[in-house]
Amino acid sequence: MILYTSGSSGQPKGVMLSHQSHIWVAKTRLGKNNWSKHRFLIAAPMYHMNALALTKLAILAHAQMILLPQFNAKEYIQATEKYRCTWLTAVPPMIAMMLQETELLKRSDLSSVEFLRMGSAPISPKLLEAIHQALPNTKVTNAFGTTEGGPVVFGAHPQELEQPTISVGYPHPEVSLRLVDENNLPANEGILQMKSPGVMLGYHQSSWRDPIPNPFSPDGFYSTGDIFRKDEKGFYYFVGRSDDMFVCGGENIYPTEVERLLESHPDILAAAVVPVEDYIKGQKPVAYVVKNHNSMLTESEVKGFCLANGPAYQHPRWVIFLDALPLASTNKIDRVFLKIHAKNHLAKTD
Repeated sequence: MILYTSGSSGQPKGVMLSHQSHIWVAKTRLGKNNWSKHRFLIAAPMYHMNALALTKLAILAHAQMILLPQFNAKEYIQATEKYRCTWLTAVPPMIAMMLQETELLKRSDLSSVEFLRMGSAPISPKLLEAIHQALPNTKVTNAFGTTEGGPVVFGAHPQELEQPTISVGYPHPEVSLRLVDENNLPANEGILQMKSPGVMLGYHQSSWRDPIPNPFSPDGFYSTGDIFRKDEKGFYYFVGRSDDMFVCGGENIYPTEVERLLESHPDILAAAVVPVEDYIKGQKPVAYVVKNHNSMLTESEVKGFCLANGPAYQHPRWVIFLDALPLASTNKIDRVFLKIHAKNHLAKTD
């Protein structure tokens, strides 16, 4: 089976996955659980690992699936209530858009929801807090997975320690993980490499004419390209993608870190940060911001907040307000579009 990566930050790549890898993922996730009573709501496209893996899990569990042809925040809420869905899975932007439908949420009964699993993109503490307020009886899982490595990467701590808020968990017992320093990172950070039966066979049609760098180490570990931090208890935290990182005046900037800072502002619902070229600094950050309804937040206030609460080099030099962040077909933030938009927008204002 060939799945294509989202291309949210670059060119999509064809990921070759064996049938056995899919079977292993489904069986490993199900384990000895009896999940036949559950109703899974699936609105992400099935050509994306997030929805595809859940579909196979539901089939193996003999559970019910409610399928939406595409994601729409209002229809997502209405389907959850109508079919009494017990299990939701989504990427964070989907849930963020759902939570903006405040009036519909107030009059909807979503008490049937027992589990909400989010992955495929970073999640902020603010979004987690909003989810707990809207769905107080729901167990929320902040997960991590890749098209190349599948959704079985992290799990519960063997000593049953509570998972910290923005951690993605402790290494799954059937997955080998390690952090490799490739960019002079701090001692507890590195690019995540993994080995498991769920990892891909390789990329499709990678040739000398159109080469794709080999993502495997000599001893068979797949390098995710994602930078993680590991704490003293063994929990892992997503820092950012190595290929999203850009340099501003000699300082490394990870968009995820700036976005989390922006989203901690009480008037900011969502944020995305992309670089633009600068002939002095190399690149500078541009922030796209979705603010609360009726908020009077200004560009200078956003910049001031970042300067007061984070490193000066990270603060966005430009802030562009949007009603909603653009999503790619996989419901991730479309960073390619935002980079082009930022370049064109700034060219018009210069």
